[in-house]
This record gives sequence, structure tokens and C-alpha cells, in this order.
Amino acid sequence: MDIAFSVQHLIQFMQYPREPHLKPAYHVLKYLQQDPTLGMFISNKSDLTINAYCDSDWASCPDSRKSLSDYLVLMGDSPVSGKFKKQPTVSLYSVEAEYRAVRQVVGEIVWLESKG
Repeated sequence: MDIAFSVQHLIQFMQYPREPHLKPAYHVLKYLQQDPTLGMFISNKSDLTINAYCDSDWASCPDSRKSLSDYLVLMGDSPVSGKFKKQPTVSLYSVEAEYRAVRQVVGEIVWLESKG
């Protein structure tokens, strides 16, 4: 089962969750708990190269027409950071939404580099 849609929908309400969001959240958690093969892969290699990937879906929220952006930062083969969120303002062009996604991941990389 692909839980990406369910998780994406629930993430939109993380700041102000309400009672109707609790049952779907429990459903996703129960699904993850039932399959022990699901999880994050943490590599034991000594590669500390940082790679980052980002994407945005322009005007994809049907309610607000805001874009959704996400990124994933890897150290070697292991995920160290990631985020999926609705952008705070409406982008007029797809390139503007992509720029905001890139700006977000670059900020995360700068922060990670300052901690290492």
C-alpha cells in the first residue's frame, strides 16, 4: 500500500490538528507497525558525502492552489533530513515554486554543514 497520499494529506494539518485527523493518523501508524520490513535504511559505509533532492508540485493543493514542495538530504546512502510541506504563498509560475523548493533544501544543507 502506498501511504504517500495519506501522509501528504495529514501533513497539511500538523500545525493545528483536530479530532477528525486522529483516526486517519492512527490508521497509517497501525499499517506501518504491522509490516516490520518498512523503515529507514541506515548505511554502515563511511561515505559522508551530502546529496540533496528536491521537487515541487505547482498549484497542486486543490483547496488553496498553493504549491507543495519536498526535499530529502542524504549523507552517503542514509537519509538525514527531509520535509514535505505546502508552500506559504501562491506561486504564479512553476519555476517560482521550484525556486522556493531549492531555496528550502539549500537552507537545510547550510544548516547541516554548520553542525558538522
